[in-house]
Amino acid sequence: MAGGCNGDGVFDVIRCVEGKIYQLEAHLQRLEGSAKAIALPMPTRYNQVREIVKALIVKCGVKDCIIRIILSRGPGGFSTNPFECPSSQMYINIIRYQSPPEKYYQEGISTVTSQVPIKNAYFARIKSCNYLPNVLMKMEALKRGCPYAVGVDDEDDLAEGSTENVVVLTQDDILKFPHFARTLAGITAKRVFELAELLVREKQIAGVRFDPIPLDDAHSAKEMMLLGTSINVLPIVSHDGRQVGQGIPGPVYSELSDLLQQDMKENADLLTEP
Repeated sequence: MAGGCNGDGVFDVIRCVEGKIYQLEAHLQRLEGSAKAIALPMPTRYNQVREIVKALIVKCGVKDCIIRIILSRGPGGFSTNPFECPSSQMYINIIRYQSPPEKYYQEGISTVTSQVPIKNAYFARIKSCNYLPNVLMKMEALKRGCPYAVGVDDEDDLAEGSTENVVVLTQDDILKFPHFARTLAGITAKRVFELAELLVREKQIAGVRFDPIPLDDAHSAKEMMLLGTSINVLPIVSHDGRQVGQGIPGPVYSELSDLLQQDMKENADLLTEP
C-alpha cells in the first residue's frame, strides 16, 4: 500500500463512461463506510474529492476510464500501530478503461469454485487494501484454465468472485443474489438488482431476491453471471466443468446487460459531469 505505515487502507473503483462518472455518490458512500469501519480518519483534502476527480479526468482527456481512490493511514514506521501515523492520505488514479475480451460477452466464460477461504463477514463488507485472498483466488482460476473463480462460504453457498459479484437464474426463474452479509455490497450488483425488477414486471423472470445460493443451484442454473464495475455483466456458460443452461449467453443476461449499458449512458440521476 503506497504511503502506508502498516499496509492498511481502503479504496473504491468507479467508472467513467463516455465522459460521465457513473454512480459516483454510491461509491464514495461505500468508501467512507469502509474508512469508518477501520477507524481511518478522512484525509484533509477528502472534502475536495469530487472536484479533484473531475479535474483529473479533464486533465487526462480520457472519456472511458477507471477511477481508483485510495485512502491510506499515511507515513509511519511500518508496524501494526496505526497511532504512529501522523496523518492519513488520499491517492487518486485515473486509468484508461480496458474491457474484458469481446468474446467473453458474445460466447460466455467458464468459472470454477474456488478453494480459497473467503473473508469472514466483518472483513468481507469492507473494501480494504488487503487483497491477498482475492489475489489467490484469481491465481487459482487462471491456473485451472478459467478467467474467474467464485468462492463459497462455510455453508457451501456461493459468495463472490475475486472482485466480482455473482448472480444465478434458477430453474424456477428466480434471479438470486448472495446476501451482502458475507460479501462486499457491490455497487453494480445493487443497481442490476434494481434494474431486474423491470424484468419481473414484464414477466420475463418470476422474481429477484437476495437468497443463499447452494452450489447445486449453480450447477443446475438456467443462467449464471458475474457483475462488477470493470466488467459490467458477464455471462457464465460453464461452472466447474458443467454446462450452465444451454451453454450460451442467455436471454436474461442479454436483457440485464442492455439495461445496465443504457443506465450507464442515459440515467442523468446517476451520472456526474466532470
